[in-house]
Amino acid sequence: MSRSTIAIAIICITFSAPLSAQGPSAGDGVRMGISTGGISTVALTLEFYRDNRSLDLSIGTRSFHHLSVSVTARQYFGSSHVKPVAGAGLWLAVAPLGPNREGTGMALVLRVPIGLDWSFANSHATGLVLNLNRGLWLKRSDPRDNLPMNGRLVPLPELYYRFSR
Repeated sequence: MSRSTIAIAIICITFSAPLSAQGPSAGDGVRMGISTGGISTVALTLEFYRDNRSLDLSIGTRSFHHLSVSVTARQYFGSSHVKPVAGAGLWLAVAPLGPNREGTGMALVLRVPIGLDWSFANSHATGLVLNLNRGLWLKRSDPRDNLPMNGRLVPLPELYYRFSR
């Protein structure tokens, strides 16, 4: 299967017509939580959802020396307590200083999360997502480092816990 076929399939799945409610009850809401893996070792998440679609904001760090921010649109499928989820978004990582204090390094990454969201109890959920990431832009912290960016897909697993308000 070609890359363009996979990209078109992901876009069609992500932005298809609503199928069911995402949270414990249908409608609008906010889920807050914490995640590990994916964009960072630890991240705080805020998810705004309407029916089975959401916009997810994550802020975290991988090494406690840089900041990672991600915005992802997600689509949830099905009406059971365990729902498949797919989406697409952007991840910005900023490292204030390089190892030799040269300058700020930054990377902009396309991310495609695919996984499962499990709603349990009242207003609580956990999930496991495999984020497929591909670099779009890179500013290295060392100005002498002019190696080209690696363009391959990098899979990063993520585990999260969220609760609805």
